[in-house]
Amino acid sequence: MTLIRSARPHELPALVEHPDDPERNAATRAYLDELLKTECTRPDWCLVAEDDAGRLVGSVVLWTLPGHAVPYAFVLFEAPAGDARVGSALLDAAARTARELGADELEHVVDSPAQAPQFQRDPERRGELLRASGFRVVRDGRRFGLRLPADLPADDPRLTFRSLPDLGPEPFLDLLEALLAQTSDARLAAYVRDLGARGAAERLFAETAELAHEPGWWEIGYAEDGTAAVTSLPARNPSVHVIGFVGVAPAHRGKGYAASAVVRGTRLLAANGAVEIRGDCDAANGAMAKAFTRAGYENFADRLEFSRAL
Repeated sequence: MTLIRSARPHELPALVEHPDDPERNAATRAYLDELLKTECTRPDWCLVAEDDAGRLVGSVVLWTLPGHAVPYAFVLFEAPAGDARVGSALLDAAARTARELGADELEHVVDSPAQAPQFQRDPERRGELLRASGFRVVRDGRRFGLRLPADLPADDPRLTFRSLPDLGPEPFLDLLEALLAQTSDARLAAYVRDLGARGAAERLFAETAELAHEPGWWEIGYAEDGTAAVTSLPARNPSVHVIGFVGVAPAHRGKGYAASAVVRGTRLLAANGAVEIRGDCDAANGAMAKAFTRAGYENFADRLEFSRAL
């Protein structure tokens, strides 16, 4: 019988070790060590599966942003390939623990191909385990990355950028409301269905504001006729700098402004010490994928985003 329990101090931050995969072991150990230091997780949020012989055969680690007391996602999900019951038990334990800590939803992402530091190999099996445990896909995404230094285009001369300290939040919320009313992003469309366009704008703005950023990084690009055309919200998550959000007003789509905003955000992050920048978009948002490519980014992985109501 498999026992699901919290990891013991001597088991952190290694958790499940793979004797034939030292690269994975080292990257995962360093990742979990950083999560513990930044309090993106806690020791009692690290759950393991122990078999009858006392060996660790699976793990799942609850995750949140620094400074938060409630987890809303999990990482480092490992389960033996030959026994789906262990994976299901770990997922149920993670959901139960998150609910007890105050969460009403739990999220997880599966990248393909496998990426350090989680090395989520066999994504099809992982997806099957998640679906069988009540998780559903809320977004089929594409991940993009850029290493710096890199040759970047100049700022778009058609746009005049003004920042959050200059404008205040209302123009950002107004623009987000307008563009989210016609979004091809599945997750954001769900926000609109649940909250309305204005509520979705407020939620997106607040969620992105949880990421580390300088207010001066957040900008609206105004077209030559003086209307708000595009917004750029670059930031930094606990691991890497990100193009947090880029959106184009419906009246200005098809003019290449999304790529201009990605370039603008990239230049701002590069000037503030970024050595790598990542971004993502819904697979259905072809215009945003083209924007990343035109700005020099590489599509290095696909990402399925899963969610389960608790």
